[in-house]
Amino acid sequence: MEPVIIVLIILVVLVFIALIKTIQVIPQASAAIVERFGRYTRTLNAGLNIVVPFIDTIRNRIDLREQVVPFPPQPVITQDNLVVNIDTVIYYQVTDARAATYEVASYIQAIEQLTVTTLRNIIGGMDLERTLTSREEINAALRGVLDEATGKWGIRVNRVELKAIEPPTSIQDSMEKQMRADRDKRAAILQAEGVRQSEILRAEGEKQSQILRAEGEAKAAALRAEGEAQAVRTVFEAIHAGDPDQKLLSYQYLQMLPKIAEGDANKLWIVPSEIGDALKGLSGAMGNFGGLGGGSGGNGGASGGHVPAQERREKPSID
Repeated sequence: MEPVIIVLIILVVLVFIALIKTIQVIPQASAAIVERFGRYTRTLNAGLNIVVPFIDTIRNRIDLREQVVPFPPQPVITQDNLVVNIDTVIYYQVTDARAATYEVASYIQAIEQLTVTTLRNIIGGMDLERTLTSREEINAALRGVLDEATGKWGIRVNRVELKAIEPPTSIQDSMEKQMRADRDKRAAILQAEGVRQSEILRAEGEKQSQILRAEGEAKAAALRAEGEAQAVRTVFEAIHAGDPDQKLLSYQYLQMLPKIAEGDANKLWIVPSEIGDALKGLSGAMGNFGGLGGGSGGNGGASGGHVPAQERREKPSID
């Protein structure tokens, strides 16, 4: 009985192992390569799959999701003979599990070496300044070369990114000094522009102020002249309305003489010829008023008969 039980146990174990090898569960976004006696048979997709136990074997299980692989810094020489260290990151995805298994021994290592060689070819044709400012151009060139080369491996390169571009330490110091000088230059230019703008605004303000002041003075002078003209017009109309006689005019004329002689600097002043007529009329009026019109009128007539056109009289200076 014991040998029979042992045989049964062995058969059960073999059946269990055969079932395990027969039923293969492949996770989502994965694939498995099946070989029969060492030769490729088929590719197992996601889900429940059945294979022939002890005849079919699983050669490789491949993740079909997008993978991210960072590569260590690589020294690259630029066109102007400067060594820079460049870190790269590759985003790739396996599209053909069979090609990725049989067309290349290690597609990760192949992608890394291809990236390094392509990067050296691209950077070798650029100087340092262009290398630092042309990341998009370098990424596009790398992606094009890698996508073309890895297509037969069943790999699709989605993106290539440069993590860092590190020039030598001496070049970094020079770049920092140059950037500092550029910032100082821009600051000085901005300050000068500010001062210039301020001076322009101040000059514009002064110009506007002078224009407004001149306009105000002109308007004030015009209003003043208009007021004086109105006053003269009013006086003239009042005089004509009052119909003054020669006596009143003579009296007003004599009242204006002290104003003509006002001022210490007036050493010489001119007496108009009409002053004789005014004195004559005033003397006649005073004679008639006091009963002495005959004698005074005669003297007035004598003095007013030969009055010159202009008489020059010295005003006594007051010391």
